[in-house]
Amino acid sequence: MIRLSRMADYGVVVMTYMAWRHHENHSAHQVAEGTGLSEATVAKLLKMFARENLLGSHRGVHGGYQLNRKPEEITVAQIVEAVEGPIALTLCVDNHPGSCDVQSLCPMRGGWNQINTALRDAFEGVSLAAMALPKPTDFNLTADAQRAEL
Repeated sequence: MIRLSRMADYGVVVMTYMAWRHHENHSAHQVAEGTGLSEATVAKLLKMFARENLLGSHRGVHGGYQLNRKPEEITVAQIVEAVEGPIALTLCVDNHPGSCDVQSLCPMRGGWNQINTALRDAFEGVSLAAMALPKPTDFNLTADAQRAEL
């Protein structure tokens, strides 16, 4: 079975939560409460996404994190790559120096690159907006967020 890492999976959860309320700033604490993830994990992911310019961070009393772009303009590939690096099943990644010790000798390189490209294209083809639909009503939103929904 091929799986995303737990952090990449959690990253998609965090960004989906941010997409549901993309016009607001969110603290790590709010996102943790809303997603059920640990605050330490959420804080780490929010920093990764801010570093990759998927999120903007704002300091101060009304600060927090907010999407830098519309959910339709962010892909699952960008989210996963912010957490994991290049999307690939093998270390045979085009233009990724030093990723494979036997790269020059490997007869499979062309085939793996084709598979890696198809996988990356699949992740690129799904937007954050698509991942965020439909917005579940039973998602663990905080009391303040639930009141704002009314």
